[in-house]
Amino acid sequence: MKTPVAPRSTGQDAVSRVFGDRVRTIREQANLTLEQFSKLSGVSRAMLSKVERGEKSPTIGVAKRIAHALGASFSALLGDEPASRRAFALVTKDQRQVFRDPETGFERFLLSPIMAGMTVEVVLHRLPAGTSTGRLPPYPSATGKHVVASRGRVVVGTPENETVLEEGDALYFEADVQHWFENRTDKPAEYYLIISAPAPNRLS
Repeated sequence: MKTPVAPRSTGQDAVSRVFGDRVRTIREQANLTLEQFSKLSGVSRAMLSKVERGEKSPTIGVAKRIAHALGASFSALLGDEPASRRAFALVTKDQRQVFRDPETGFERFLLSPIMAGMTVEVVLHRLPAGTSTGRLPPYPSATGKHVVASRGRVVVGTPENETVLEEGDALYFEADVQHWFENRTDKPAEYYLIISAPAPNRLS
């Protein structure tokens, strides 16, 4: 049974507005019309228009397709510009960048700082009972994902393989193919992702 998804909060509305503003700004900088953007991303023009106006919170799958079509990082679209590189960078619990899927209740927490030149991100994902991220688009070649199941059971899938991770299990896979994460149980699941990319600003 799927966990009921709570109504949108003021915080979610703010995230949607920031995401939409960033998407529109980067699209316009790239001189893309909504029609062209729709073809590149595989997302309907109507949906893109609502996302840009902050009227619609995208699912994690739609948000990832938008980011990849723009050649931008998912984290950058959520509003944080890369800071200057420094030797120590603290990210407190209250400073975490948070994304919540409005349909499933899936949550993504960025745990690592966003700094210029960074090619690694550390992310925490929470999947409610009986939910999935849906199919996520391929990343650039040589992008790797390290997955550590910290709570419950997580299924990691690609077109060629599915792996079940029990609590405490870890997996590495190359993310240059469609992939997905699923919780097929009746209890919440959590897992950490360490994403390593061959070039900056291609993480999500």
